[in-house]
Amino acid sequence: MSKYNLTLPKMGESVEEATIVNWLKNVGDNIKMDDFIVEVATDKVDSEVPSDVEGVLIEKCFEINDVVKVGETLCVIEVKEGVSKKIIETIPSIELLEIEGKTSETEVIEEVKQESKHSFLSPLVKSIIEKEEITDQQLDKIKGSGKGGRLTKKDLLQFLGKTEEQKPSEELEKSFFEKAKQSFSESDTTRELSRFEKMTSEHMIQSKNESVHAQMFIEADITNLSDWRENQKEKFLQREKFKLTITYPLVKIVSQVLREFPSLNAVLSDNNLMLKKDINIGIATALGNGNLIVPVIKNADQLSLLGICKSANDLIINARNNDLKPDDVSDGTFTITNIGIFDSLTGTAIINQPQLGIIAFGAIRKLPRVIETNKGDFIGIRKVIMISLSFDHRIINGAMGGLFLKRVKELIQNWDNSVEI
Repeated sequence: MSKYNLTLPKMGESVEEATIVNWLKNVGDNIKMDDFIVEVATDKVDSEVPSDVEGVLIEKCFEINDVVKVGETLCVIEVKEGVSKKIIETIPSIELLEIEGKTSETEVIEEVKQESKHSFLSPLVKSIIEKEEITDQQLDKIKGSGKGGRLTKKDLLQFLGKTEEQKPSEELEKSFFEKAKQSFSESDTTRELSRFEKMTSEHMIQSKNESVHAQMFIEADITNLSDWRENQKEKFLQREKFKLTITYPLVKIVSQVLREFPSLNAVLSDNNLMLKKDINIGIATALGNGNLIVPVIKNADQLSLLGICKSANDLIINARNNDLKPDDVSDGTFTITNIGIFDSLTGTAIINQPQLGIIAFGAIRKLPRVIETNKGDFIGIRKVIMISLSFDHRIINGAMGGLFLKRVKELIQNWDNSVEI
């Protein structure tokens, strides 16, 4: 029998370690392919680490609450004799495979992949398949998002149309209020910070200690964009089954401006500045328990507006269902936060390390403003929004920050109302 060292995988850019939260398997347990062995947590997300082999767990290398570096051995699995052969035997040999009509090696390999696509399913996935009576023909139509194209719980729920709708801000506000009420009592009480609160605290302190935070503010007339959303939201909801929020077009606008200002789409680490070719925008998402997490829309500038809406909605739902993967919160290059959902006018957000900037959008208000026309100026009621930019003054100067904000304002005010989504 051979031994296999299960190591802590890479959990995303800038994440070098994780904390053991819970062991899901014990020494002596039989392990199947893709069984979750241990639950770990970073300052960004909780995640389960699956096994790449079948065998028996013979040693745990760390205890609960221990901190593990990426690449370190989490546990040792004794691989049973014949397991490797067993795994291979589930896939027909390419040399002996005879498939009618397949004349090239590529076609043969694709057929093999199709036959073995669902050979390795987690117990949870299998239980959903059995409960919902999903046929093999239906499974073949589902694209797996897991490792090696394997099916996940999320894939099945999306196929079944059981994706939950985004929680309205009113419900989210109520959950915060309920938590605030619970924090008061007749006598003073003391509690230890939760693991998530500790990691968030450390991350915030690190940002304030490392970055030279500077802020700039600008007001934008968002009337055109707001009216466009009002005209689109009902038919969008009927068609897509989730709400069209003002955040989604703002993500589109910011991703476009970042392409024009690459200095802000960068990360700084150990005195090395890396200008990122991909524009990956994090969306600060408030959770019902009072915590905050930042899922990331990858290559946001290359997505259509509808693509951004779908990607952002999926990430927010998964965040609030505690179903994010490490990749969902990694490799962010810039962050957006919409503090206006709680009627906040503006704020000075803390930079999400190792990024160089974060932009905050306040509440939309109807206010009297001077409107300039060819026939003179007059007073009119307009919808306005305050925008703040927090940036790292070690790299970004005031002129760069000001021009960035000005460009965001221009695109908001010149939004094309004829855009269809």
